[in-house]
Amino acid sequence: MNLKMTEGKKVKKALLVIDMQNVCVGKNHATYFKYDNEILIQTVNEVIDANESNVVVYIKNIMKKNLINKLAPFKAYEGTEEVELVSNLHVISDYVFIKYEGNAFSNPKLNEFLKAHKIKCVEIVGVDGGGCVALTALGAIKEGYSVILNESAIGTMFNKNKEKYFKKLREADAKII
Repeated sequence: MNLKMTEGKKVKKALLVIDMQNVCVGKNHATYFKYDNEILIQTVNEVIDANESNVVVYIKNIMKKNLINKLAPFKAYEGTEEVELVSNLHVISDYVFIKYEGNAFSNPKLNEFLKAHKIKCVEIVGVDGGGCVALTALGAIKEGYSVILNESAIGTMFNKNKEKYFKKLREADAKII
C-alpha cells in the first residue's frame, strides 16, 4: 500500500522488520525475551503480506564479541542459529541488513539502499518497542523519512522506554497505527 501525497503522487514506502530472530522470538528464544511470540509473528506476517508491493527489509541484530556482550543475558553472534530470522517469518525479499546497535540506521548501507530505491516513508514492525524499533524510528526521522509504527506488530518488554520514545516520536510527527 503506497501512501498518497497531497499533490496526488504516491510516496514509496518500505517496511522495516526489526530483529525477528531466533534469539528474540524463536522457538528456543533466550528466556530474557518475554513476547507472545506466536501472536507477534502472526501479526508481523500479516503486515509483511500486506506490504508485498512495497520494499520489505529485514534487520538483524548481531552482537560483537566483546567483554560487555559476553556478560549479556543472551547471545547473538554472527554465524549462530540465534541471529537467523525465525523460520516461520514470511521472508519475501533478500533485503537483509545487519546492525550492531539499536538504531538500524547506524548501518549506513540501509540509508543508502532506501535512498537508491527512492523511499520516502518507512513502516516499522518487530521487536522491541522500547528499544530497537523506537531507536530505528527516531533514526529514520533524523534521516528525513516519514515514519509509521504499526503498534499491533511491535513486541514490547521495555514499556517505560516505549512510553518515553513514543512520546518523542509523536512529537516528531511519526504516525502510530
